[in-house]
Amino acid sequence: MSKSHMFGLLIFLGFSIFPEVTWGSDLKKYPLLMPNVHPYRDDFYVCTPIKIVPDKSFYIVGFEPNASMNVVHHMLLFGCSTLASYDEYWDCGEMADSEWDGTLQKATPCAQGSHVIYAWARNAKPLKLPDDVGFLVGKDTPIKYLVLQIHYTKKFPDGQTDNSGLFLLYTQQEQSKLAAVLLLAVGGRIPPHNITHMDVECRIKENKVLHPFAYRTHTHSLGRVVSGYRVTRDNGIDHWHLLGKRDPLTPQMFYRVFDETPIRQGDKIAARCTMDSTERDVYTEVGPTNKDEMCNFYLMYYVEEGNPLETPSCYDMGPPNQFWQTNDDLNNIPDKEASSLY
Repeated sequence: MSKSHMFGLLIFLGFSIFPEVTWGSDLKKYPLLMPNVHPYRDDFYVCTPIKIVPDKSFYIVGFEPNASMNVVHHMLLFGCSTLASYDEYWDCGEMADSEWDGTLQKATPCAQGSHVIYAWARNAKPLKLPDDVGFLVGKDTPIKYLVLQIHYTKKFPDGQTDNSGLFLLYTQQEQSKLAAVLLLAVGGRIPPHNITHMDVECRIKENKVLHPFAYRTHTHSLGRVVSGYRVTRDNGIDHWHLLGKRDPLTPQMFYRVFDETPIRQGDKIAARCTMDSTERDVYTEVGPTNKDEMCNFYLMYYVEEGNPLETPSCYDMGPPNQFWQTNDDLNNIPDKEASSLY
């Protein structure tokens, strides 16, 4: 029986889509794994979904990776309102410039309501959320499906398959603090033989209080430093409070933030990736392959009242035209500090 048919049967019978496997006291564990996929080309992006039981709510409180960086470049877990494909798995390399080869259906991870819940790369360790904090999914939430996306860098030999993925730790016991992830990402292109800053900034416009507790950085091979800040303004002067800073070529897990001060409406979140292309002879574009680059800063937070942000991501165009210094709404920029690990 295919996975999609199995899930339909579970819902029809009224069972939880999560199996009754005990982990700890009230926690259970669900294996969200690739169904023995065969990456038949380099830089292969593949997605596989699960549907959440519609009449129940679940709180995801931890993540256990089941993957190795020797096989998997990175994994993303999305929450979706609707799916872009209802196949057991599909080609979800929507950023790729290469033409669709017709082997698998090609679609984005989500059709509507896309939220990044978790990300993994470079042999990152398991993540357990703080006490009373959980990602709410299912009934009365916009997250009706979970989609695991995996990027395989190299194609597999004929006949070889893979079932990498995640074990989700979850509970039906209500958690008083709702978790979410704010993604900051930068586009643009990186010139050769240069040190380039990729900057992004966004203002918190919603009337919510965000309690940051973890951050994660992501670049490909050119990244040297990724830093993220909460920016507040007093008498016209910006004050930059460091949320996190990391060498992105170390394990790309979620680390505890440097500053847990709440983020409020009107505050800004800013991130920078410092990229070293001194050994490259060509321009490097932002894109999905290992030859391309990415600049992402993930901020994991919780809210004690109401729901998390309705807008879960923030993007800037990046180099060669957009930097913190070209933003008229930023000042007192910690240029050296943001670009160095020390």
